[in-house]
Amino acid sequence: MVKKKNRRGRRKFTTEFKAEAVRLVEVGGKSIPQVARELDLTESSLRNWVEQARSEKQGGLTADERMELTRLRREVKRLEMEREILKKATAFFVKENS
Repeated sequence: MVKKKNRRGRRKFTTEFKAEAVRLVEVGGKSIPQVARELDLTESSLRNWVEQARSEKQGGLTADERMELTRLRREVKRLEMEREILKKATAFFVKENS
């Protein structure tokens, strides 16, 4: 009989917890696998946090900034479409009243 691994549900971590885990890797001189075992994390999650922190230090956008940029781009696109519709409507009514 094959034994199935018990899978735990998705966990949420605070920003402070993630920062401390990254600090243990970067300053504490510990490897990603070692810190992941100690904190009961997956190596891939911790590796992603470390890479994201390094990217942010190099002047990259933070996750919040990326989300805001995406939202603002979507809003600009919507406003441009609205402006085009209004321009066409204005041209139509000017032509009707001439």
